[in-house]
Amino acid sequence: MNDSPVNGRLLLLVPTTSYRIGDFLLAGERLGADVAVGSNQRQVLEQFSKGRTVTLDFKDAERGVAQIERYSSEYPLAAIVGVDDETTLIAAMASKALGLPHNVPESVETTGNKHSFRTRLANSGLPAPRFHLISIDDNPERAARESFYPAVLKPLTLSASRGVIRVDDPAQFTAAVHRIRSIMDDIDVRSEAAKHILVEEYIPGNEVALEGLLNDGHLTVLALFDKPDPLEGPYFEETIYITPSRLSTDDQAAIAATVSSAIAILGLREGPIHAEMRLNDKGVWLIEIAARSIGGLCSRALDFGAGGRLEDIILKHALGLPIPSIVPDKPATGVMMIPIPLAGVLCQVSGIEAAREIEDIDDVTISIPIGEMLIPVPEGNRYLGFIFASGDTPEAVEAALRMAHGKLNFDIERD
Repeated sequence: MNDSPVNGRLLLLVPTTSYRIGDFLLAGERLGADVAVGSNQRQVLEQFSKGRTVTLDFKDAERGVAQIERYSSEYPLAAIVGVDDETTLIAAMASKALGLPHNVPESVETTGNKHSFRTRLANSGLPAPRFHLISIDDNPERAARESFYPAVLKPLTLSASRGVIRVDDPAQFTAAVHRIRSIMDDIDVRSEAAKHILVEEYIPGNEVALEGLLNDGHLTVLALFDKPDPLEGPYFEETIYITPSRLSTDDQAAIAATVSSAIAILGLREGPIHAEMRLNDKGVWLIEIAARSIGGLCSRALDFGAGGRLEDIILKHALGLPIPSIVPDKPATGVMMIPIPLAGVLCQVSGIEAAREIEDIDDVTISIPIGEMLIPVPEGNRYLGFIFASGDTPEAVEAALRMAHGKLNFDIERD
């Protein structure tokens, strides 16, 4: 029996590589919503009953939208939520086609392409780095001679710091181009964007992440995360996120104002956003804005008490339901994305129980199964696992995360 106060079904679009399906389905259960899952491979759907799943083409957006429209003719939809980068555009396109609340597809597409994002904001008045585009087939030595330094090379469409490399001189530039070529050769991506690399001026400063929710273009800040570990390159594997931020009130206000301005320029209007930025003496510099919530299992670090988990808030907003609270349930929380120390086969993980016993640690989750290959950044896009903590202060949470990580030992058979 469906106890949802909403007429119609909510469709979650989830790639098979996503960590997030379980948390969203649990949110749907708590809400009593009529939820179905759309994914790009059938095996991830087999646990669900008939009508609760639909296999979709995520690589051909127009075909995927047509598949959603056919599904909706049999099972009317009240909302569509794209969970990861791979599904936000098709969610926006299908929502527009069905007359459901949505972001403008062109705006979502802009956020998903690093060069389009930079171009849109280039003359906005917001602090912005120098940048230019090169073809992945260009002569790298010539491009290196013409570049500025330090620079960061970025494939246009990859996420989770995959293929992102800082270079400080022409020799590093040339080596980075060859490395990115190799990464792209291993990926089945045939779009025009996959043939180019963004060359972007390196921005020094402390990096932070903002988790927000848009309602008719208005930004509500749900959390502002500090990233206490320096992200200076040559690769940019993220580790610790801590909230609330320890930045000054003025800095936090500047961050929110900058993100709000960028959202208006980009034309985003509805749903979750995840923004990354750096602060230095010249202001707030946007690194990226994504039309989705925070990735991996990091959302488990957020609990809003009566408002629920982050996924509860996203689904309530999508269905037009009231959100009773966005006040964090605990004074400070954090997550550590466990970095991959070296390439090889994961043979064993020890110290998990010792790590869980540390004061303020909530959980330790290893997300890569024993026996699987570990691939560090910049080639890889996964983490070994996640450590979650909560406490009275950001400092206590950070200390607990570092102590718990120190208890873990990874037996890796080198590749």
